[in-house]
Amino acid sequence: MIISTLHQFIFAAIPKTGTHAVRRALREHMGPDDMEQVRLFEHRALPIPALARLQHGHISLQELRRHVSADQFERSFKFAFVRNPFDRFVSYCSFVTRSNGAFRADPARVMTHFSRNPPWNHILFRPQYSFIADADGQLLADYVGRVETMQASYDTIAERIGILSTQLERVNATERRDYRTYYTPSLIGAVESLFRQDLEQFGYQFDPS
Repeated sequence: MIISTLHQFIFAAIPKTGTHAVRRALREHMGPDDMEQVRLFEHRALPIPALARLQHGHISLQELRRHVSADQFERSFKFAFVRNPFDRFVSYCSFVTRSNGAFRADPARVMTHFSRNPPWNHILFRPQYSFIADADGQLLADYVGRVETMQASYDTIAERIGILSTQLERVNATERRDYRTYYTPSLIGAVESLFRQDLEQFGYQFDPS
């Protein structure tokens, strides 16, 4: 998460949505009083003990709202990026097994395992809507960009917060095939059940084309 008083924005970093590329671009425009919490590549914490103790940078807008003034929260331009849940699930499976090569060796086995044993307590697995919606499912974000059109989304954000846009880097990406090549009908159904609210909230579907 990045909280900017200089440009009056809050960036909610949803896991597995290209957040590190966006962080790097935004850091070039951070003022001396702006704050960030991140644990991968760099270690920074917000000066809010309850949030710093989380030891990750994927703080939800609902969590943050409890620790900042209502005025700051409301006047800040709040944004995030989302990704097709089918693609994000493949990315998760690849990322968490990168040390032992299990996904490279047998992606179907790994995907089946996580679809049948969803690790809901793992911050990287949590549904995307939970980072930017309140307890009733209402979006708290003012703008939701998409990984599939990431540069265009970032250009829109940059214009809105009054900074010059830049070409986003490719950071922390895994090498793999198109997500659709990994799916069977049963796995499609499993991911539809696991991330139904993400699919409905953000208008995604499994696109076989």
